Amino acid sequence: STNTRNGTRSKTVISDAVGEIEISVLRDRASTFEPQIVRKRQRRLGDVDEIVLSLYAKGLTTGEISAHFAEIYGASISKETVSRITESVIAEMQDWVSRPLDS
Repeated sequence: STNTRNGTRSKTVISDAVGEIEISVLRDRASTFEPQIVRKRQRRLGDVDEIVLSLYAKGLTTGEISAHFAEIYGASISKETVSRITESVIAEMQDWVSRPLDS
């Protein structure tokens, strides 16, 4: 194929949980590639945050979440990005866990 090894370019997207995240996007000179997680011209990442938080709530580690994204979605998300997303809600989770319970 002539549409291989075209390199990457950086793209900044805004995440609900962490703010701005810089990602690497593959170049696609033939315009045949349709991204699955961060769509073309998309600037906000709501779904990624929800997926990461859901997997984290199920007990997966940051490395396992990163590997899950690579295996299922074919996209790389660093362990550091996963950590930033989960840290944004850890305080809320701890408040919820330590809340007073009804008798």
